[in-house]
Amino acid sequence: MVEKQTAGRDRLEDFAPKFAELNDDVLFGEVWSREKLLSARDRSLITVASLMSQGLFPQLKSHMLLAKKNGVTKKEIIEIITQLAFYAGWPKAWSAFSLAKEIWN
Repeated sequence: MVEKQTAGRDRLEDFAPKFAELNDDVLFGEVWSREKLLSARDRSLITVASLMSQGLFPQLKSHMLLAKKNGVTKKEIIEIITQLAFYAGWPKAWSAFSLAKEIWN
């Protein structure tokens, strides 16, 4: 079962309350909780790949932490980054490996 997320409200409720609500209740509440269609682990794999490909490293770190919680192993994250290096770019892979090493070690 997906853990209830409060990052939107924790960080933005006073500044952008509607965005915080959509983040916590829709994205992480409704979409991520549809585990009969796609597991949280698989959603993490897809999200990590997308964020790395786009070079969105602050968000990638948060989602790598979530991926680890959702059961993605060190060997799997290494393989994902290696695969994406050829499609998303070598420098992005280097940056992603730095984050992964920090999280999985």
